[in-house]
Amino acid sequence: MARDIRLEQRGKTGVRNMGKLLAGVLIFFIMLYAVVPEIATRIIGVGALRKGRLRKEIALTFDDGPDPYYTPRLLDLLKKHNIKATFFIVGAKAEKHPDIIKRIQREGHLIGIHNYVHRANWFMNPWRLWQQIHYSADVIEQITGQRPVHYRPPWGLFTIFDFILGQKFSFVLWSVMVGDWRSRIGRDALRKKILTQLHDGCVIVLHDSGETFGADRDAPMHMLEALEDVLQAISKQPYKFVLIDEIMKHA
Repeated sequence: MARDIRLEQRGKTGVRNMGKLLAGVLIFFIMLYAVVPEIATRIIGVGALRKGRLRKEIALTFDDGPDPYYTPRLLDLLKKHNIKATFFIVGAKAEKHPDIIKRIQREGHLIGIHNYVHRANWFMNPWRLWQQIHYSADVIEQITGQRPVHYRPPWGLFTIFDFILGQKFSFVLWSVMVGDWRSRIGRDALRKKILTQLHDGCVIVLHDSGETFGADRDAPMHMLEALEDVLQAISKQPYKFVLIDEIMKHA
């Protein structure tokens, strides 16, 4: 009987040890898959552009579009102030609104990709991730005749496979984010946040669609109102708006 008890205890110990081993393997995989790329890109600044180096240069970037209501109004505003921007496009939306994509290109803006659907890369396997990146690029190329080379993942969340599967793309993050996807912030607060965070070589991310998870549908309207104020204020300062590819030349 004592022998049976010892065997049972050894069995339980073996199960616990196996559980610890599996937990360790899982933690290691999570660290390698998501945490290490996050530290590398956001903290160390390796692998993805966050800001430029030249004085008095600003890159305006917009995520989550195109939106049939807000994006044309944004383009009108940029045209009014003679400013070029970079748009990180959701592929599925581009398929629905090719005319907006053509207008973005025609008016001299730069187009990058933001996945085919707005889904975090952390929750996709490598094959699905490859599809998201390359199919989005295919969609943009079919519409514009030019294949995009700049990529920003939804929520800026990279995985180790982004760097393996997206080697033909340059990765872009931001140095100024003001929470414009929430309508409660409002025009005045957005304007103040943007103006107080301006710095040499800054990459500003704003959103021209409110349809993504966690966003408010009418939030882009407040963004447009605040952006109008910001552009008027900046016009009195020696800042120059540039595209992401210009920022990257000196990054």
